[in-house]
Amino acid sequence: MIRQITNSLLLLICLLASPLTPSAADFEITPFITGNQSPLVQIYGLPHDTGADIVPPGKVHFSLNQDISSNYTFSNSAREQVILDGEFYRMTLAARYGVASLWEVGIEIPYVQQGGGFLDDFVINWHDTFGLPQGGRDSAPKNRVNYSYRKDGEQKLQINRAASGIGDISLTGGFKLYDSDGSGFHDRLALKGAVKLPAGNSSDLLGSGSTDVMLQLCGSMNSYGEHGSLGMYGSVGGLVMSRSDVLSNQHNQLAGIGNIGFGWGPFSWISFKVQLNGNTPLYRNSSLEEISKNPLLLIFGGALKFPGDYLLDIGVAEDVAVATAPDVSFHLGLSKIF
Repeated sequence: MIRQITNSLLLLICLLASPLTPSAADFEITPFITGNQSPLVQIYGLPHDTGADIVPPGKVHFSLNQDISSNYTFSNSAREQVILDGEFYRMTLAARYGVASLWEVGIEIPYVQQGGGFLDDFVINWHDTFGLPQGGRDSAPKNRVNYSYRKDGEQKLQINRAASGIGDISLTGGFKLYDSDGSGFHDRLALKGAVKLPAGNSSDLLGSGSTDVMLQLCGSMNSYGEHGSLGMYGSVGGLVMSRSDVLSNQHNQLAGIGNIGFGWGPFSWISFKVQLNGNTPLYRNSSLEEISKNPLLLIFGGALKFPGDYLLDIGVAEDVAVATAPDVSFHLGLSKIF
């Protein structure tokens, strides 16, 4: 089944890409518009779009992003026990509008679904094929929902039901600090921010119940030559959160955020890139990695440019810091400026 799906996707990509001219050109390397989909992380206002671009005045940048993530981790100590077992599906519709030569405003509306899913057998076989540790996934019940955390005999979190609905909505904005577009290069620097509103149901982990304010500095450098385009991008910033409904007594209301990425576009229609996302812990007073360790997520894949300047990002994400992010996440992102 997986092989058939993979072959169909490859055929579709080849058919769509075939009319395009396979010559080196100025393919702008941009970040993946995605983030950490761990059940205890994705509910907060961590940035998904860390690009340094600002939408031109009167234009609208639309993007539709789909993330599918498989979570399984189990840890315990003398005082604590945590189980995070389930799948998350997050579809986000985002729009950014250029209001002036230096400014943009936008909105992100996610639809979140969590349940038992179908990826357990696939991940188990993947781990077996490459000799990766299962971490108990292969002996646990398949395709179930079980998010549980106990500390000092008190049940702090217990969710064993599927749920879906609108997640926390974010209002975004950006200000252009620097934009130099010359012969063979394009460098950018922008200040971006967001306010995340508690629209999602926190009891089902569709939201956090908190209002979050994020501010970040985003930069990118692209160079173009006969062998295609080379790009580097990154961001650094901070997140301020009001009191969360989830593990409220252990929730940190301040967090540092950042990412860095590199990419190469050999032709005018394709690029390859790798990206590292991280943040400081969102919780405290725990010896378990799932709760109080610095989350770190590695995303690798690329982008395809189709006629009409539609851009399709395709990525796979892994937890570099084990148990701080899903075992595996799949990302698809379609975007265009109108």
